[in-house]
Amino acid sequence: MRKLLLFMLVIGLGLTVLAQQRVIPAKSIRDKVYTKSAAIKDVGNNFSTTIVPGTKSTNLMVDTQIGGTIYDLQTNVSCENRLYLYEDGSMGGVWTQGFNPTGYAQRGTGYNYFDGSNWGPEPTVRIEDTKTGWPAYTPYGENGELFVCHHMLDGLLYGIREEKGTGEWAIDIQAGPSGAQDISWPRGITSGPDNNIIHFLSVTYVAYNGQDNALLYSRSSDGGATWDPENYTFDELGANNYTNMGGDIYDFAQPKNGTVAFLVGDNWTDLVLMKSTDDGDSWESTIVWECPYPLNTGMPTDTFYSPDGSHHLAIDNNGLIHVVFGLTRSITQDWTTFSYYPGVDGVVYWNETMPGFSDDINALNPYGHPDSELIDDYNLIGWSQDVNGNGELDILDDLPSYNAGLSSKVQIIIDDMNQMFLVYSSLTETFDNGIQNYRHIWIRASVDGGTTWGPFYDMNMDLVYIFDECVFPSVSPTTDDNIYFMYQADNEPGMSVQGDADPPGDNFIRVMKIAKEEVIDGIRKRDVISNLNISQNQPNPFNGTSTVNVALDKPAELSLEVTNLVGQIVYQLPAKTYTAGNAKLVIEAQNLNSGVYFYTVKSGNTAVTKKMIVE
Repeated sequence: MRKLLLFMLVIGLGLTVLAQQRVIPAKSIRDKVYTKSAAIKDVGNNFSTTIVPGTKSTNLMVDTQIGGTIYDLQTNVSCENRLYLYEDGSMGGVWTQGFNPTGYAQRGTGYNYFDGSNWGPEPTVRIEDTKTGWPAYTPYGENGELFVCHHMLDGLLYGIREEKGTGEWAIDIQAGPSGAQDISWPRGITSGPDNNIIHFLSVTYVAYNGQDNALLYSRSSDGGATWDPENYTFDELGANNYTNMGGDIYDFAQPKNGTVAFLVGDNWTDLVLMKSTDDGDSWESTIVWECPYPLNTGMPTDTFYSPDGSHHLAIDNNGLIHVVFGLTRSITQDWTTFSYYPGVDGVVYWNETMPGFSDDINALNPYGHPDSELIDDYNLIGWSQDVNGNGELDILDDLPSYNAGLSSKVQIIIDDMNQMFLVYSSLTETFDNGIQNYRHIWIRASVDGGTTWGPFYDMNMDLVYIFDECVFPSVSPTTDDNIYFMYQADNEPGMSVQGDADPPGDNFIRVMKIAKEEVIDGIRKRDVISNLNISQNQPNPFNGTSTVNVALDKPAELSLEVTNLVGQIVYQLPAKTYTAGNAKLVIEAQNLNSGVYFYTVKSGNTAVTKKMIVE
């Protein structure tokens, strides 16, 4: 269906802006509780299917498919650094790739390279010659590149090429400590004048140093020939404070001028910022959020609002750290089963000028509790949007499982002008398959260092995405006039590997390019039409006539088209100039069969599309 739509529909290049007013999910959604899945490293099942990747070698457009995978778990919670834009306009990206679901024996690192004009063919084989997973990607040396993933037995497998995009990878292993060689779920970045200092984070797959799983840090200044330190455990993150460190609950910032920083934490671990201003020689810790029931108490808990384990951080031009994280609510009774609330909604923002969040169970309550420390558009900056503008969040009852809240898988980047961009994946109303809502990728910007934030933009609003689940964004920390991010899409909400356990199917790895000015301009001006001033058609569903109301601040030329599921225009209202005030656009359904349709209101270069149902 999606391929048919791609041919029949035109992608609108203009972005659609949404209102900033927050709508709270229904109590029935907020009170849903799911068991939190353990971090997955390997999986096998009895499904047998194949994928035949296509090839693509075109100029980088707004949205470009660069690869595919059936294995659909790119991270357990926080997203790896998987995409990097170089100064010469080239770009490299990696992802976990697996095509045969019967054990995924050929799972490994998918890689593609953009030479400034074209992406390479979609890869059909992994980089490595053994089963791996969870790659991260970063520049290395003067003009090279590096990726790191976990080997299934021996530690971290990493590869280096001195010239990006060409030549053989020099593959090596960085093993874990004695008795815990099998370290997993890595993050890797480089720092120094020529990106010659390698930094790795990982966790042990077995008990180590008094913890069920321990977080390890390693650094090399000679391409991995030697490591100093190697498999170092931080006292602040050790057994005296936490009994366990989970997989994928940590991420690096892109280093800047000798400053290296990472964030670690989830529901059951304090959210801790570790920062070094000397390329990793010494570190200072800051508790961003203090968990009221950290993993060393052993006592049953009340429900408490918490980070969901998905977070990200960036360093501005003054060396200040900026942090974002997703929200959920958590509870445990016996310390063997940990539960979270997937219907809790919010993206939280913090920087080093702000106080940390306390251990009050309602400190991160996003719903106006008197003990909440969250303020809309100050430190609560992201949430699921009221797309149809009816004052309610119309979310279907069955929530796809990602170990996360409604808005999560967060990313933040800061450009050379200290302009900040928040990117996150959020359950999106009006886009669903009749059972579950799809997630879309959303963007929001700040031009004053995080003091104020502009409108929300849905990156997947166009009709070609109506059957797409868009998750796991990973943003290049570098920009030009555009923001670049990689994400995974398929046609089924939730995952096959974890959570929903949907049947395996094709997943598409895409890179999207968004002009920064389009996002920033939304802070200064608004289009004549948007989801904010175009109503849902009423009544809906209907079988006679239905009206779309457009609230105009000034006179404007409007037109309307109704299309069916394959993109055919079945009803039109020609362009007409309407005066300021409430413009009424009437849809006649007498000649339409029962089913789902889409109406698009256009004004100039701006188009807004919504779904309707004819009975």
